[in-house]
Amino acid sequence: MERLRKLWRGRTMTFGVPLLLYLVGGSFGLREFAQIRYDVHKLHGKVDPTLKEKLKQNTVTLESEYEKLEKSDLDNWENIRGPRLWEDSRTVQKQQREALRLKRE
Repeated sequence: MERLRKLWRGRTMTFGVPLLLYLVGGSFGLREFAQIRYDVHKLHGKVDPTLKEKLKQNTVTLESEYEKLEKSDLDNWENIRGPRLWEDSRTVQKQQREALRLKRE
């Protein structure tokens, strides 16, 4: 009886066994949460048939986009500043239009 009590109060039973239980229990819990994640992903991954048809009708290819870029004039461009977060976009656009109009005149 004394020997059993000594074993129960030892470092193995105090620290080792709870650690092993925590590791084994955590792996089972993690497996369940991962399975829930994959199940939810599978449910949300289903695509509506009408959307699938629209995607099939999309005829944009890499070659067609490259041809569009080839036709555009990339050498003559103007850098236009956008509004800052604290500025009103309408007033900035109005100022840019005025400056552009004055340049043309």
